[in-house]
Amino acid sequence: MTAPFYVPPEQLIKDRAEFARKGIQRGRPIVVMEYESGILLIGENPSRSLHKIGEIYDQVAFAGVGRFNEFETLRVAGIRYADVKGYTYARADVTGKGLANAYSQAVGQIFTHEVKPYEVEVLVAELGDDENHLYHVRFDGTLRDQHGFAVIGGEEDRLLEPIATGYRADMSLDEAIALTTSAISDTGDPSVPDAGWEAAVLDRALGRRKFRRLSPDELPDAD
Repeated sequence: MTAPFYVPPEQLIKDRAEFARKGIQRGRPIVVMEYESGILLIGENPSRSLHKIGEIYDQVAFAGVGRFNEFETLRVAGIRYADVKGYTYARADVTGKGLANAYSQAVGQIFTHEVKPYEVEVLVAELGDDENHLYHVRFDGTLRDQHGFAVIGGEEDRLLEPIATGYRADMSLDEAIALTTSAISDTGDPSVPDAGWEAAVLDRALGRRKFRRLSPDELPDAD
């Protein structure tokens, strides 16, 4: 009987991380940013039906980059998780932290035990009465609590610098849109054709459900 080929655990984890990271970087980035009355979620998306940004629950939104089928699976699972918890207990018991923890455990389990890791990163945004929360879940299950703004996918490091330079906590929605779209356009890959924008907000001025998709009139024109 032939002995199985041995791969050191640290090399296996490194290879999986590199594989997932390359897949995620090929996707177009999404920026999530707090502004004076809510949270903006925005990114380039050439499709009008395959959304990368969506509503999870009353005050909780989702953004995903990477392989569409994989982050769409996570989005649907998150909606089911929120619906069951809100129905079983109370709507107030559905929190962004609880959802992000569930995503972190699921993605981390897949990264550690499956042959192919998920090539995705997701961000859970929660609009609070006094304080907002942005939770970034990486491909290996690592969970980070972001403040003010967050970037997932694409050239994340290159995008962070111009956004950090121009960001203010009291920005209006128009200012937040201008800053994020300018940063994404300036750091984008010139070989990728211009595409339309997909954007949504969690807005305190709305009723119980705070999520609203932005119309094309509220966004820059695609060339």
